[in-house]
Amino acid sequence: MRSETIRALQSYIRTTAAKFRETERIGPFLATYYLEATSPFLNYAIPDDGAVPTHDDVAELTEAFRERGLMPRLEFLTEAVPAAEAVLVECGYTLERRVPLMICTPEQVVEQPGPAGISLITPKTADELRKMIRAQNLAFGETDPDQHLDPSPDQLSGETMSVMAVDENGDVVGGGVATAILDGATEVAGIGVIEEYRSRGIAAAMTEYLTREAHARGGRSVFLTPGAGQAERVYGRVGFETAAECVHLSVVRTADVDRGFATGDSVV
Repeated sequence: MRSETIRALQSYIRTTAAKFRETERIGPFLATYYLEATSPFLNYAIPDDGAVPTHDDVAELTEAFRERGLMPRLEFLTEAVPAAEAVLVECGYTLERRVPLMICTPEQVVEQPGPAGISLITPKTADELRKMIRAQNLAFGETDPDQHLDPSPDQLSGETMSVMAVDENGDVVGGGVATAILDGATEVAGIGVIEEYRSRGIAAAMTEYLTREAHARGGRSVFLTPGAGQAERVYGRVGFETAAECVHLSVVRTADVDRGFATGDSVV
């Protein structure tokens, strides 16, 4: 059952990564490119389940990202592709981080106290969604938080679930999403709270909000991959438990660092 769950989650991640992105099949890899931005978190490859890539496969993948001015990067569940990491490291890729993949079932959700002075609202209009996205950009330290504010079609239709945290003045101070449900799975992602409002329980409350909404819509496997610091503990309070490991690998050059390519985490 565990291996079936891992394969199902990796398949979900592979499918959703390709939405709204250009994709390219390179050997046993699916490379995904987000044409609107060069962020490494929006441009990465995923190997096929059980793949054992050759050095030539890896070299071709690396060149494809370089040709687009992107940092070569991969994200995948280690248990789904156990042999890939060693080959990638042999070819010059380095480990960014190992991230726990956490799952929460309907029976596991833990009610969170409501943050004082904060309302959780589902943004429905394009303007509301832009305000939420801007708050997320601020939370994640984007250089220009007013760039790339247009919501996706899935957000506008409500297929992607969204939540924003609004203070007593009507200012949006945080946000997050849960991706469209596919075969019973959905990912809670982008949970961010602007700096001056952190450590008030807002991130945990937004996570519970999205998780319950996903379960209500029929999501059986609600999962997330927390960043470093307090994120894993915060999600654990909501009821999420570690079920697998996601590995992030990349090839970083000095030029990539100069362009601002560096790893980042959920900001809670």
